[in-house]
Amino acid sequence: MKETDALDAYILRHIDPESDYLKALYRATHLYLLRPRMASGHLQGRMLKMFVRMIRPQQVLEIGTYSGYSALCLAEGLEEGGLLHTFEINDEQEDFTRHWLEGSPYADKIRFYIGDALQLVPQLGITFDLAFIDGNKRNYVDYYEMVMDCLRPGGYIIADNTLWDGHVLETDTPSSDTQTLGIKAFNDRVATDPRVETVILPLRDGLTLLRKKEEPLE
Repeated sequence: MKETDALDAYILRHIDPESDYLKALYRATHLYLLRPRMASGHLQGRMLKMFVRMIRPQQVLEIGTYSGYSALCLAEGLEEGGLLHTFEINDEQEDFTRHWLEGSPYADKIRFYIGDALQLVPQLGITFDLAFIDGNKRNYVDYYEMVMDCLRPGGYIIADNTLWDGHVLETDTPSSDTQTLGIKAFNDRVATDPRVETVILPLRDGLTLLRKKEEPLE
């Protein structure tokens, strides 16, 4: 076992436990879905819940539902009256994910949409307090700009996979690797955007936290 594996195990023993429902969902994700590594998992799930507890949003947007693990963790942290709007573009995912969302203790806090968030979110007319971006990496810059248009001043964005297994360090990324290019373009964009404050956490595959500034631009 590598030292990092031992530290990961230590961390999981010293944080809030994963619920039986989330354990069952995580197991089902690995049994029945392709690319199960996309599921947030225990540590990131507890982080997402904690961020919601800290920010206390009323309207939360998630782009990229996948199996629903992160959605359940976000919804778990919501106060009374809070809503999570979560979007999944892959319609083949719906039967699996909807079952787990609607069967959860937080079903009344979740609105699940199938379709392209870039098209559907602006039609909602909702101002969000928090957004979690975990969709197609090629579209991260487009997601970011769309979210900024419907995020309140002082609101927060969390973007997943922003270190992308270290591929962001590559200086010669081939043009065919559109996922890596999308992540790198997003990281470069937010690092120089005067509208936000930005920090990257080296958690799992990289988690970027952004706060939309309240003061008007000069």
